[in-house]
Amino acid sequence: MSSGRSNDRLEEIADAESIDELEGVDDFDDLQDAVDDAVPEIDDGRYLYCIVRADEGATLETTGVDGEPVSIVVADGIGAVIHETDGIYDSAELAQVRRWLVRHQTVVDEAAQEFGTPVPFQFDTILRGGDEAVREWLREESDTLDRALSGLAGHWEYRVEVVEIDPVDDETLIERDDRLQELADRIDDSGSGTSFLLEKKLEQRLTELRAARRESITADLQDRLADAAREVHSLERSPTASLSDDIADEADGRGGETLCRLTLLAHEDEESAIGSILDDVADHDGFEVRFTGPWPPYTFAPELGGDESTDTQPHA
Repeated sequence: MSSGRSNDRLEEIADAESIDELEGVDDFDDLQDAVDDAVPEIDDGRYLYCIVRADEGATLETTGVDGEPVSIVVADGIGAVIHETDGIYDSAELAQVRRWLVRHQTVVDEAAQEFGTPVPFQFDTILRGGDEAVREWLREESDTLDRALSGLAGHWEYRVEVVEIDPVDDETLIERDDRLQELADRIDDSGSGTSFLLEKKLEQRLTELRAARRESITADLQDRLADAAREVHSLERSPTASLSDDIADEADGRGGETLCRLTLLAHEDEESAIGSILDDVADHDGFEVRFTGPWPPYTFAPELGGDESTDTQPHA
């Protein structure tokens, strides 16, 4: 685990709103040096990709983050896909971080193809100690890992985004809503002061109607998908920078307004049923459905590696 001093420095850097607030940091190069100094060194660590069902001696012929050779440490039929490391992966270059993210995802995908649904780790999860430390951890967590692997077997994560290519304009909403029509008529007949206040009310009403419409569409789709999926969860309409979002939900530049984003945990046998439900949604004029997957179940995997021997610093 990172030292207290290193953690304090990393928190100081993360919380600062400008370089000027950081002691001893005057420019971007100094900032990178400060990050490097705060990042802890790890003696004989193991970078964790995922957990799989595996027999002793199992291998995975691939290379990991930064071209590191990947191996599998097995204890009692449960394997950890790992590579050796002496530090966490951190860079101020977003292109480099993205290459690491993609490679991490590729290893997890290849493990999934070879061994079935894995329990994936987020990028930069590192266990201190060598292979024996990994085996000891696998044995300590065997009950939790066994339940997770059994519960997720054959299940995958799918992402759904419903986009309105040509969103309904304000004029159309005003025509459809009596309250908005009333406000619009009063604005035309009012002086500047009153008109300003009425316009604010009109904008608020428009915002409420758009939000209610999105919520209705989301709730209806969630109910329909729940018949085919084991779990359905709503996501923020604007994705944040996490591994699963970065890989699964790349912006494609097609534009439009996102009405909802959902993540599903479903058995692979239900994929066609989910596709049929989404086809019905896509048949609505002006709607586009973006469906990605199957992905390893990042959103639905149990939290692992939270003890003091594990570093789980987010660097995406």
